[in-house]
Amino acid sequence: MGLQDIVRWFVPREDHFYLYLEGQADKAHEGALALHRFTEGSTATAVRDAVQELEHQGDKLCHEMEEALAKTFVTPIDREDLQKLSAELDDILDLANGAIRAAVLYGVQKPTAPMGKLMGVLVQCTGVIKETMPNLRKNAYAKITESTHTLRKLEKEGDAVYRESLSALFSDEAIDAKRLLREKEVLEDLENAVDHCETVGETLAHLAVKHG
Repeated sequence: MGLQDIVRWFVPREDHFYLYLEGQADKAHEGALALHRFTEGSTATAVRDAVQELEHQGDKLCHEMEEALAKTFVTPIDREDLQKLSAELDDILDLANGAIRAAVLYGVQKPTAPMGKLMGVLVQCTGVIKETMPNLRKNAYAKITESTHTLRKLEKEGDAVYRESLSALFSDEAIDAKRLLREKEVLEDLENAVDHCETVGETLAHLAVKHG
């Protein structure tokens, strides 16, 4: 038994912190799935309302995490890491919400093919995060590391879609300025949401090295 295992044995476990993170990961995935319904014929307004409700639920979990950290002296992992991971998970939902809000604001009636691809990548990324998060409480760091490799790969796929779509938009000399603006705004929020999934992966990878 290693030193860290001995410490975990004697230190009281505050498993509710893991419940908050797992709950936030669930909400991030639910938000991505709700956003993806835009590609399946749901209206932008209906999707916005669904994603926004999930964002509110995610915010509630984030606030509960912050309150619990303020009241707890001993945490299962460093409180800074718990707060960081919670904030990063919250950012994913915020950006997903930002994307569909931009679609409503700029009058995007249905997503373009690149938008749909990025929404699909976001569903995959948040699905990986949802499946991975319980491994933190189990100290299954090898599985966490494997998942972070998957997230990096997915982020690269999303980045390629974003760059190619942006290049196509700016290369189209006949494109309307309003269309360019609205598509660029939505694409940026989607790409940032996928980027933040990789950021969560990097934080989890750091924890795997730190505690593994």
